[in-house]
Amino acid sequence: MTRVSRYERARAKLLAGWRARALSFKAVAFGLIGVVNTAVDYCVFLLTRYAFNRWPDALAAFHAFSDFCRCGDAATVSLIAANTVSWLVAVSGSYVMNSSITFAAESGRQLKWRAYFAFVLSGVAGWLANTATLLVAAEVLLLPVWLAKAVAILASFVVNFSLSHFVVFRVRKDV
Repeated sequence: MTRVSRYERARAKLLAGWRARALSFKAVAFGLIGVVNTAVDYCVFLLTRYAFNRWPDALAAFHAFSDFCRCGDAATVSLIAANTVSWLVAVSGSYVMNSSITFAAESGRQLKWRAYFAFVLSGVAGWLANTATLLVAAEVLLLPVWLAKAVAILASFVVNFSLSHFVVFRVRKDV
């Protein structure tokens, strides 16, 4: 009888769990992909915000929009616009990676427009949580924008994973 080391048992357990696609393993994979998407989201947000704040036409449009809707000032509209651009870029990358890795069994590792739009629509709730958290953290709690954005990303992680797992990539029973 061969004696199996702790390492080999742990490795076998990890691989079995990964193959079974347990919820905790999916959350870890979703989180790791989220790290990549967070970097993309954060960088695109900062670059877009920088560009918007130095582009006179954008500032004029944000000012006009904020006057029209009476929903804050041009700086608030600029935050929302930059956050929306960064979210659209990040959600697209997230769909590709999660379809291929985290929810590969459920998606068959196939990218489909219908699933993409469902993912994007479910991600709107994450975007809303992200944007609301960003605005509260930056404008009510007066956190620096870079920190407010980091807090907002954490809030949207919970919403996005829950909707991805339980709605978009749920296991469908054959009817």
